[in-house]
Amino acid sequence: MAIQLIQPSAQYLDAYLETLAHGWSPSSFLKSAEPLQAEIDEVNANHVQFFKNNLNMTGGGEPIALPDGTSVERLPQITKWMWDGQFVGKIQFRWQHKTVALPPTCLGHIGYGVVPWKRGQGYATKALELLLQDIHYCGLPYVELITAADNFISQRVIARCAGKFVEDFEKLSANGGGPAKRFRIDLAQA
Repeated sequence: MAIQLIQPSAQYLDAYLETLAHGWSPSSFLKSAEPLQAEIDEVNANHVQFFKNNLNMTGGGEPIALPDGTSVERLPQITKWMWDGQFVGKIQFRWQHKTVALPPTCLGHIGYGVVPWKRGQGYATKALELLLQDIHYCGLPYVELITAADNFISQRVIARCAGKFVEDFEKLSANGGGPAKRFRIDLAQA
């Protein structure tokens, strides 16, 4: 498997849009076709802004809509697409400047998703390893990752990348609610 993390760009945009059109959600909380179509429409309306949002070192810009209909300020973030000759998923690193803390509506420093037809092949683990190597410059002592309580596959991915269980908790209703688990990866050891 030769997976690379690439910066979202026009060169790869058709592959991303095609994956969305087939119903893959880049966010675990997007369960219906309506938000997927909204993302497709957003990309088609202004792909330059879409790329800026995916490499946003300062934060700000258009707010992010949450599952409950509220919106929050956009954090600084770096999004990379997983690529093996075709689009296979995405991984995102988000943070706040000068603190390791995240707002309560932000479910972890890192989130990722792999298209269903490529799951079980180590893509998420490799993408997380590559991203962890790439973010040492950020100055954070650790990153936190959140999974649904029953997402054992993501929990194994995090464990393979030196993640340690921190706590069980309930997600805010703004994030869809439900039981979740928090993990931490020490960047000095990653």
